[in-house]
Amino acid sequence: MTDKKPKWQKEIESFKGIKSTFIIEGNINDIYPYYDEKDQLNHYNLDSLLMKLFKIEEKREDGRELEYNFVFCNPVLGFYNKKSSVSEILKDFDKSNNIFKNNGNDEEKSYKVNDIEELSVIIKKALTTKKEKPITIVMNFAARYISSPTSLDSCENNMFINLFEASMNAKPIKGYSNTLILVVEKFNDLPSWFYYNNPNVRTITIPNPDKNIRLDFIEMNYKEELESNLKIKGKFIDNTEGLKNIELKELKNLYERHKKKDENYSLLDALTMYKYGIKENMWESIDDEAVNNLENSLKDRVKGQDKAIKKVSSVIKRAVTGMSGLQHSSTGNKPKGILFFAGPTGTGKTELTKALAEVLFGDENNCIRFDMSEYSESHSDQKLFGAPPGYVGYEAGGQLTNAIKERPFSILLFDEIEKAHPSIMDKFLQILEDGRMTDGQGNTVYFSEALIIFTSNLGITKKIIDSSGNERREMLVSIDESYEDMENKVINGIKAHFKPEVVNRIGNNIVVFDFIRDEVSQLIVKSQIKKINENIEKIKKIKIVISPEILEYYYKLAKEKNILEMGGRGIGNMIEDKYINELSDYIFNSRNENGNIIAYIENEKINFKREE
Repeated sequence: MTDKKPKWQKEIESFKGIKSTFIIEGNINDIYPYYDEKDQLNHYNLDSLLMKLFKIEEKREDGRELEYNFVFCNPVLGFYNKKSSVSEILKDFDKSNNIFKNNGNDEEKSYKVNDIEELSVIIKKALTTKKEKPITIVMNFAARYISSPTSLDSCENNMFINLFEASMNAKPIKGYSNTLILVVEKFNDLPSWFYYNNPNVRTITIPNPDKNIRLDFIEMNYKEELESNLKIKGKFIDNTEGLKNIELKELKNLYERHKKKDENYSLLDALTMYKYGIKENMWESIDDEAVNNLENSLKDRVKGQDKAIKKVSSVIKRAVTGMSGLQHSSTGNKPKGILFFAGPTGTGKTELTKALAEVLFGDENNCIRFDMSEYSESHSDQKLFGAPPGYVGYEAGGQLTNAIKERPFSILLFDEIEKAHPSIMDKFLQILEDGRMTDGQGNTVYFSEALIIFTSNLGITKKIIDSSGNERREMLVSIDESYEDMENKVINGIKAHFKPEVVNRIGNNIVVFDFIRDEVSQLIVKSQIKKINENIEKIKKIKIVISPEILEYYYKLAKEKNILEMGGRGIGNMIEDKYINELSDYIFNSRNENGNIIAYIENEKINFKREE
């Protein structure tokens, strides 16, 4: 017989009867695999599974089975048991001798206790009293009995004092301790003094099902569906990463419902709908021609970054064809693509991201941008991913998680990622690796259909504190050095700033943007002036006539080193100062005059006049 039991089940079986108290946390609302003595697999909820895990192999002296009496309780039902009479087990411990009357329930399976202190007294008496059989009491949703673990009122505090005493003084029956089990989402949802340094407490974490557990469940429940299409089996299993068994059960119901309406409906279709809802898959709607012409389209909008654009185009083609991450053992949940844009300011990093959104999805607004300088403080991660229960802002959710739930097929841009608090980068590790995370409200959010882009100026400047205590930035690279030298400095700067785990997940997708060089500056000048003039003609119905000498005038200004070091942003500022401001003054002062406007140079200064 193979031992396929999950580790956490083995741990419970090893310590049952030895530890008087267990705190079970994590994936507590699922259905779980259980392999019997004959290695046959079945699935049970946690209540039923615990009864099986607490099975005692020994027999009593009279030859009968030595078994645990099981009683469950929760804030809604009080005490309950699906298989036996609760009153028969607990009636001797009811101080009022009142709550275990029949109350019209012939089966006597559940009894409500409204007073939490009284409930804890019954539990303490039950665990600290020797009876014929050992008893296990399971408190489901144990954290729901209290408002906050750090601010208990008197009744809540007394309840946990009673439970603590029960933990300390639980009686052994035939060598098996009476046992208390508290089931919570996180063990720190309980007051820390209850479990901290308490040798009687064993904390058990139930993880989400791993690949092998999901595989066993899928092979048992999806046998017919997968036998008819073995090609998708591996992809289907990979893409269910992060799903619970109970969700896989729901997924099958979803598939069967839609299969009746559409015979072409596949398991992968059902999986996409289950994860993301009924949403248009924008990756599937991307025109092949748009992808084929991607490089040229991007070059038309972003000047002087041919090397960067070539690398970006390669990543995008992998994303569109579903080829991203094929070198990894599990590819189904990783983001569509990961890019890290680095280099001098004003070189087109943000502009290229917007251009990608427009070329691929027809609208640059399909790029969701986050300025990471706004997330530099501790607890900033709560703004992005949502605050946990009990904290301010819990109901609102996280800005990032809300955005990706609403638009899962999108480009996510994280500007100036180096300014984010380190706790945020820890969260990004999971997103980059697994393509998913759990938000503050406990919902799984998927990033596997998103293209993630980081931007950074790392390796370009460093902070300097002068002798007067003033802060300034010092350039680490120069426009005079080669692209290759600058690229090495930037990559080394990134590696020095981020943890190796982060850098490894980005891999070779660091795209270093070059300085705006002389020849490129001319293209930017020409493009910006053209755009300005087109907008004026559209809005003001005025045509601006520009001569070659005018363009040469601005080409000369744009080539100045202090302008080029600021990139396209520096050129834009220069155009605003030397062209837009002068032009707007002229248009304002001559607004009663008719005709087109001619630009000309006089005394090395731009001038304008009305066309005669």
